[in-house]
Amino acid sequence: MAQAIRTKIEDNIFEITLDRPKANAIDLNTSREMGECFKKFRDDPELRVAIIRTAGDKFFSAGFDLKAAADGDAVDGDYGVGGFGGLQELRGLNKPVIAAVHGMAVGGGFELALSTDMIYASENATFALPEIKAGTLADAASIKLPKRIPYHIAMEMLYLGRWMDVEEAARWGLVNAVLADEEALMSHVWEVARKLAGGPTLVFASIKEVVREAEGRDFQDMMNRITKRQLETVDVLYDSEDNMEGFKAFSEKREPQWKGK
Repeated sequence: MAQAIRTKIEDNIFEITLDRPKANAIDLNTSREMGECFKKFRDDPELRVAIIRTAGDKFFSAGFDLKAAADGDAVDGDYGVGGFGGLQELRGLNKPVIAAVHGMAVGGGFELALSTDMIYASENATFALPEIKAGTLADAASIKLPKRIPYHIAMEMLYLGRWMDVEEAARWGLVNAVLADEEALMSHVWEVARKLAGGPTLVFASIKEVVREAEGRDFQDMMNRITKRQLETVDVLYDSEDNMEGFKAFSEKREPQWKGK
């Protein structure tokens, strides 16, 4: 049997490729394997940025593997350490993750992309949440999508299961950029990833934790948590060499030398 998950490490960037023909659907075993990959990324200080991509031209991912479900995979089964797709429930992941969407991102495949920090897409990318047509809930998307795009547009997708093409996705700010084809997409994603990999990792960690913890909180409450150093990443950042290096580099009109400490 072909390997469902392939990984590559280059320039402190961890690329994860899902390859399960024909639709890159995710069964329980694949989800657990993806979770271990993202856990490795989270826990290895040498890995600074992750890219999630998939193989093939037609599907980014069709989401949960319904054939596997028919063979006994439970919808509420053990998806592994990071939940479905290894990413959407992984705790403590304070590093940038980029989705490179080529083809159809459907159901849980769309939710996987929504679990990343940035989405870049090729011109053939499309997005849909067809769960309503099967009489079930797109659970993670019901939480995340109304926070990414206008409420009424998100609810239309959730209620009607309609498709969104990449031009509309770009118009609503769902994707960061649209590239001509897969080659251009991956070239651009790696360019962005290399910029991030050379950036201040402690600041990135703080940004991600603050954004995550701020959801559902009062603004002043969140500001108090930051200023009182009640977030671990912020506390580490404010005592770090990198924090002072940023100030010095700005004052001295030079590029900062980030050490991650």
